[in-house]
Amino acid sequence: MSYVGPEFDPSQPPRRRIGRPLTVAAAALVPTCLAGWLVYQATSGPDGNEPARSLPASASASAGQDASPGSATPSPSGSKASDQGEEKDKGDKDGKGGDADDNDSATKPPGGVPAASGPLKGKVVVIDPGHNPGNFRHASEINRQVDIGTNRKECDTTGTSTNHGYTEAKFTLDVSHRLRTLLQKQGATVKFTQDGDRPWGPCVDERARIGNKAHADAVVSIHADGSGAGNRGYHVIMPGKVRSGSADTSAIVAPSKELGERIAGEFVSATGSAPSNYIGGGTGLDTRTDLGGLNLSTVPKVFIECGNMRDAKDEALLTSGTWRQKAAEGISEGITGFLRK
Repeated sequence: MSYVGPEFDPSQPPRRRIGRPLTVAAAALVPTCLAGWLVYQATSGPDGNEPARSLPASASASAGQDASPGSATPSPSGSKASDQGEEKDKGDKDGKGGDADDNDSATKPPGGVPAASGPLKGKVVVIDPGHNPGNFRHASEINRQVDIGTNRKECDTTGTSTNHGYTEAKFTLDVSHRLRTLLQKQGATVKFTQDGDRPWGPCVDERARIGNKAHADAVVSIHADGSGAGNRGYHVIMPGKVRSGSADTSAIVAPSKELGERIAGEFVSATGSAPSNYIGGGTGLDTRTDLGGLNLSTVPKVFIECGNMRDAKDEALLTSGTWRQKAAEGISEGITGFLRK
């Protein structure tokens, strides 16, 4: 899509030559300015100075002086098959375009920085934005096999997209940024597995290790599905019991289930979206034992598929900045309820 950006300045209108009338007008103004200055001198304070006035803030400053644009680059293809969406294969992206309302959160607050106080102070939350936006440039790296405990799977995938080209990678980072802001306001320490700040990855096994190493009180992996048209709604994926190889979910199945149930309940309240009509039997909940990000986790962790990017009605929601804010609020409330129990 073509657009006018900062590098495409509009052409300047031709300058008009200004002749003698301007000279006459300027000459006429001199006596007036002199008289005004004399009045000013007569009415100002003893030292002849006006009280200092600050200049109004610029539009960019009022919007946030430390804001910096996100670096996410849309992926040109979307097949989602491994962990960060290994739940099913997803078709290649077709069409072009981007965010329908162009209302992405653009700021990237520093990760891992807690608010001064709040109900979640002392709690650590790891947010796992599904799919690095640069994955599509690194096919060999993300296609290599990694151990997920029960078997081996691809390191990661590119993720899916809407039929008009809005990528899952862009969606997940935007919702994750919004979620981080909400949690930090409540005092939580928030860490990301990736923030579009590395060329590709991390692989699904590394994503799990990041949460484990942080000793996270909760980990949530953010996604959007790529199922067939007509399949709608959200669902939360929870770990099933796995004890195989390097995987042992015995200790996290119960708390992860509670985390998932709380997020599902708050998500529907915040967004008004219905639970998935194609997974979970209308509960909005699904249990899996084939996802490396869950199998290898030693801390409570769930995935959330916020909607189906390939359905036109869900697409309208997922590409709305207003709706994405509601999605972040629902997930935040679910995490908060779980951590404050």
